[in-house]
Amino acid sequence: MGKKDARIDAYIAKVADFAKPVLAHLRTLVHSVCPDVEEGWKWSFPHFMYKGEILCSMAAFKEHCAFGFWKASLMQDTDKVLEIKDREAMGHLGRITSLEDLPKDTVLKKYVKAAMKLTDEGAKLPPKNKASEKEKKE
Repeated sequence: MGKKDARIDAYIAKVADFAKPVLAHLRTLVHSVCPDVEEGWKWSFPHFMYKGEILCSMAAFKEHCAFGFWKASLMQDTDKVLEIKDREAMGHLGRITSLEDLPKDTVLKKYVKAAMKLTDEGAKLPPKNKASEKEKKE
């Protein structure tokens, strides 16, 4: 089984009551699909690492949760799961306020496997072009 991080236990214990079952479910699901996953802490919220790379992450906010895949831009979105439904929410599943807002487990598991496959194949995100980002701001 992958490595769990006590900071994630503490994080889930402190979030709003609506978020606890959502984050616990996502955590269990990721571990069930990716036995080698290691939990980590980056940018003040939980991340799941696979072979030294970020696989996915989750977070809880005042009124919603978020979950996203690090290499989502490289993934095929056959079930239309990665479309951000609410631009006010980070992550790829939109605003999650209950377990009912999550895609079916079979679908989520398929996406976790796809994210793992990208890491196994050595897929890298394209580098951000800082020059063109700067030009857009001007």
